[in-house]
Amino acid sequence: MSARFTGKTVLVTGAGSGIGRAVAVAFAAEGASVVAAGRTALSLDETVALIEKEGGTAAAITADVTRSEDVRALVDRTVERFGSLDVAVNNAGVLRGGAPIADLSEEDWRSLLDINVTGVLFSLQAEIARMRDQPTGGAIINVASNLGAHLRIPGLAGYVASKAAVSALTRAAALDHIAEGVRINAVSSGPVATLMSLGPGETDADRADRMKRVSPLGRVSATSEIAAAVLYLASPDAASVVGSDLVVDGGAAA
Repeated sequence: MSARFTGKTVLVTGAGSGIGRAVAVAFAAEGASVVAAGRTALSLDETVALIEKEGGTAAAITADVTRSEDVRALVDRTVERFGSLDVAVNNAGVLRGGAPIADLSEEDWRSLLDINVTGVLFSLQAEIARMRDQPTGGAIINVASNLGAHLRIPGLAGYVASKAAVSALTRAAALDHIAEGVRINAVSSGPVATLMSLGPGETDADRADRMKRVSPLGRVSATSEIAAAVLYLASPDAASVVGSDLVVDGGAAA
């Protein structure tokens, strides 16, 4: 295993499970000190335990990305603990509102915007404020979705709108802050081997059969594959990649 991130501090939101956990573990395996952030302490502690079991360095910090004061405190505590903020991965998000647009509830709509869009905005603001004052700047990766700017399907208009906003916000923020040394990109995943990609009442085997029919690749992506894309965008190998939205979805949006 390489050590591309030795001496770097990485903050990952939504790190208690799924893609966020895989990203946190992958950064730690390449030498980073990782802060696993989210709303549920127990799941964050499990992520930290996985990292420490393999000899990595990590800390768990609870925070709600829909509260700007929480995110500012999260960044402050990250820097207090490890001395810098070199990479941030804004992964916290929800999938709700599985209904045609005319039937989408106000509660689901507001939740999607609050967490998926405003949560990313607040995170960007706090992270950039720190990174642009560092001589080495920093890298930020937002986790969007192939559903949004790249692909639409019936019944998920609210989610699609929220993730399209993340893609647009990523590009705008990248242009605003690259001159200050903060490099911002996004990864847009398709169905991944997490609970979020399971349909109502669907088993893993059912999902596998469905993906053979609907995905050009014929399967869901592994969380490790999404993590690999995130680590590339955070690494020196992507030093000239600015404002990109890397789609990792098995060809679904091709």
